[in-house]
Order: sequence, then C-alpha cells, then structure tokens
Amino acid sequence: MSESVEIINKVAKSGLVQLDMADFFVKEEIVEYDIAQNLWEEIALKEKDFRAFIKENDWSVYQNKHIALTCSVDAIIPSWSYMLLSSALQEFALTIHFGSKQGVEQQLLLRSIRSINSEEYIDTRIVIKGCGDRTVSEAAWVEITNKLQPVAKSLMFGEPCSTVPVFKRPK
Repeated sequence: MSESVEIINKVAKSGLVQLDMADFFVKEEIVEYDIAQNLWEEIALKEKDFRAFIKENDWSVYQNKHIALTCSVDAIIPSWSYMLLSSALQEFALTIHFGSKQGVEQQLLLRSIRSINSEEYIDTRIVIKGCGDRTVSEAAWVEITNKLQPVAKSLMFGEPCSTVPVFKRPK
C-alpha cells in the first residue's frame, strides 16, 4: 500500500495577490479608421465631398467598438475632419481616439489601470505578471506601479515562483 502525499500549493498559502496585465486590456474590438481613404488624389480632403461621405456612410458597422482615427499618408488634413468623424461615430462607438490601433489599445490599457480601486489592495503583497501574449507599454508598467505602490505592502514583477522585487514598504 502506498502512502498518499498531500500536495501543498505554497503560492496560494503565501498571501500573494497576482495581477495579470492581460486582464486590463479591453475585451471589445478596436477598429482603425484611416481617413486616407477619403482624400482627393491622396493629398487633401475636400470639405464638400467629405461632408457628403459623412452623411451617406453607414456608421452602425462601428457599433460597440473602440475606434482609432488615423491617417496613413502625409496629407493636408484639416482638424475639423476628425471632429466630423468623431461626431458621426458618437452614436455607435464605445470610444473614439486619435492614433493607431496599437496606440489606442495602450491608451485604453492605461485608462483601465487608472480605474483600479486601489483600496482593494491595501497592505497586500502584489505580483504583477510579467509575461503574456500582448505587448504592454512601459507607460502601463509605470502606471500600475504608481497606482498600487502607495497602498501595497510589497510590489513584485514576474511569476510567484520567480519575482523581481520592485517595492517593499518599510516596517
């Protein structure tokens, strides 16, 4: 007869709180709208034609999506054109931003981190997961540190089995 050996999860007993940066990314789709498709001869935007396009286009295809407004070519783009686009999308889009899809993804990540209720982490030992499938900007690492350090007992980067100490409150 073999003896049964109890397996103890030391990480679970450690009291560490694990946060995965991937959990702070938005779940909804981010769509890039390139205003270059509206340019005349790829150099300028004609107000009359653009206004007609804004009026006739079916903006409902952007329903419940985050929108990244951008221009992929070097052209003369008046500021009001982005205002018109934003106005047309307001009814449908979750959020509207200027920039690339990747840039908007990082903006939304920062906003999500800023919305953390830091009171939930008072006097906790926190490990911020350092590896994942998605790119996390340096700004996001700075933001989560700034958000949690004032309340945390300690802050670490990595995995519970292999962490890099970032901050430890003096006793």
